Amino acid sequence: MALTACGSKPPTPEWQLNAKDGSERAAEAWLRGDSAVEAAEFARVRRELTSTGRPDLLARAELLRCATRVAALVFEPCTGFEALAPDAAPAEQAYARYLAGNAQPADATLLPEAQRALLGGGSPEAALAGVKDPLSRLVAAGVLLRSGRATPAVLTQAVDTASAQGWRRPLGAWLGLQLQRAQAAGATEEAARLQRRIDLVLGTAVR
Repeated sequence: MALTACGSKPPTPEWQLNAKDGSERAAEAWLRGDSAVEAAEFARVRRELTSTGRPDLLARAELLRCATRVAALVFEPCTGFEALAPDAAPAEQAYARYLAGNAQPADATLLPEAQRALLGGGSPEAALAGVKDPLSRLVAAGVLLRSGRATPAVLTQAVDTASAQGWRRPLGAWLGLQLQRAQAAGATEEAARLQRRIDLVLGTAVR
């Protein structure tokens, strides 16, 4: 029994488990389109992380929250992170630049591996296809759009990703962007098809 006690790992702190689970629930709620649940979950995450007195941990949570916005094409200042930026690590600061579409080649080594390919000079479609995690892929697509590199194939990948996950908010946003481009190109049949799909997603389709 003494040997077992010496070899066992210390339990994970409760705040860490609660913050991780809350962050995941908040992200999922936002992507599903449930803003009230997302706000409540993120408030709990903040309470757990502020109990540690570590602004760097809260900065990471704020970045994840901002990333879900980019995935759904809500391009707004990441104010929650900006308030904590002076105490954030270089990796978090690089990711903030990435979300804003301002990442530099030198930031590549600081970013998660899935995002590094987007900073290269290759095909944006190929780089996006290499991102396996659905949320990371949608975020990457949003970054490509924000930096002026989103091709029609990028939009299609984003739509397919959001649709496969049942994420109503980003799906509606990306379909809306496809609709705008179809209308601008005078593709009336395609625009009508996209509008019907948007109506279905938003619950406004004729029954």
